[in-house]
Amino acid sequence: MEEISSAFKVVVAAVDESLSFIKYHDACEIIKDIALRKCEAVAKDYRDKVVIAADTVVVINKEMIGKPKDHQDAYRILKKLSGKRHDVYTAYAIKHGQKLIQNIVKSTVYFNELSDDLIWFYIATGSPMDKAGAYGFQDDVDFSFIKKVVGSTSNVVGFPVSEIKKDLQKLKVVL
Repeated sequence: MEEISSAFKVVVAAVDESLSFIKYHDACEIIKDIALRKCEAVAKDYRDKVVIAADTVVVINKEMIGKPKDHQDAYRILKKLSGKRHDVYTAYAIKHGQKLIQNIVKSTVYFNELSDDLIWFYIATGSPMDKAGAYGFQDDVDFSFIKKVVGSTSNVVGFPVSEIKKDLQKLKVVL
């Protein structure tokens, strides 16, 4: 967010994400719904502000992978991603007054082969536990999981900066 504006506030939206999984079965529709509900929940209290909400998911072989439930699940996820390609989707919603823009951004990530020792060492840092796909792109400097990314690298972090900037311009938001 700092790449877009220095004047922002992070507000956690209290939404039941499981409702989106009941309503939809497609990964993109699910995260699009979650991002919209987060945005609308926060916008109720910040009517005169620009509200941006996002949700990210990792998809490999048509399986949606969110945040790991525990360390064993983080290991299972990272083992599944090891040496393979997967897609990272981030849906976001931007609300400014009555105007709303929604978008979905896709990036494809190619992973190196990961040893069990590296996976368990990474899990011990605690970092994978709050991230879709059980890894953080920003952690890759230390762990070399990623071979290459096709598409937006900021999307892999869960906040596709250039796409959001373009949509803010469409809304004529000056930051």
